Amino acid sequence: MKGVTLRGLEVFEALAETGSVARAAAQTGLSQPAVSQQLRNLETALSTELVDHGRRPMRLTPAGTFFLRRAEAALSELRLAQSELTVMDLAHLQSLGIGIIDDFDDSLTPRLATILAESLTGCQFKMITASSNDLIDAVTNKELHLVISASKKGGVDGVIEHPLAQDPFILVVPKGTQIEAGRLPDPDGLAYLRYDADQMIRQQIDESLSMHLAQHDSPFEIGSHLALMAMVARGIGWTITTPLGFMRAHRFHDRLTAHPLPSNPFSRRISLFASADWADDVPRNIAQTMRQLIKTHMIDPALAQLPFLVGHLRVLHAENSEQFDKET
Repeated sequence: MKGVTLRGLEVFEALAETGSVARAAAQTGLSQPAVSQQLRNLETALSTELVDHGRRPMRLTPAGTFFLRRAEAALSELRLAQSELTVMDLAHLQSLGIGIIDDFDDSLTPRLATILAESLTGCQFKMITASSNDLIDAVTNKELHLVISASKKGGVDGVIEHPLAQDPFILVVPKGTQIEAGRLPDPDGLAYLRYDADQMIRQQIDESLSMHLAQHDSPFEIGSHLALMAMVARGIGWTITTPLGFMRAHRFHDRLTAHPLPSNPFSRRISLFASADWADDVPRNIAQTMRQLIKTHMIDPALAQLPFLVGHLRVLHAENSEQFDKET
């Protein structure tokens, strides 16, 4: 289409996300006048206004909202293709051991394994799934080269962290369950189903919601996302999880309802961790591939199904992970 450029689409996406020419300029690396000109060029090429220029922060017009979905899909495919090509330069590796949290078992782990395996000629390749705590220990002890897991509060010594995604906590109840706005379910009603006490996700929930959970004792401690979601779907109780865990349980979605937490929102960070003595670009390239896989196969479907997560469930890069740290 004459006048529609890749840069114009990227600028429009950044404007839609930030609502600000200044922030879009910082995100794209362009000057503010260049951002404004790119938007004007795109609107001219499409013969329609994509943004309500009279409002601050900027808001999309109905046409802009419709076009954004198509633009994001196109950009996502292009970025994923670029990431797959970039990460293919792995022929120099003699061995690669990588660990991934089980949140990604169904959709992302098989795709990443395929992408890596196709470019690892003559390499001893090992991929495992485990809990975040076990994976962090493995990369710290140099039993694995790379791990993708939830980030540990206070950071991890001796490793380099590449942020991938912000994964906010949500409330999940059996479909049809009535809850009072701004409150957790009645402690005298359904049981509270918790993650196993040894899991990092349980520790993060307990620490952030200790005051709200004081009355919610529970005999249930479950170590599996799918088992937890299955129990909620059967009406046994309710739980607190994250969108990545919820989206894994798609087979139960017709019997589940997700809500924002009735408190100040808090999130965990999913990151790729690499040993600090790894000198080449492999961790950075694999991190970029994972960001695209997470966005395409988990974040985009989750936002379409749970629109209250917009602005909270998102891809993280080095530049916006600092803002995540301030918010959490």
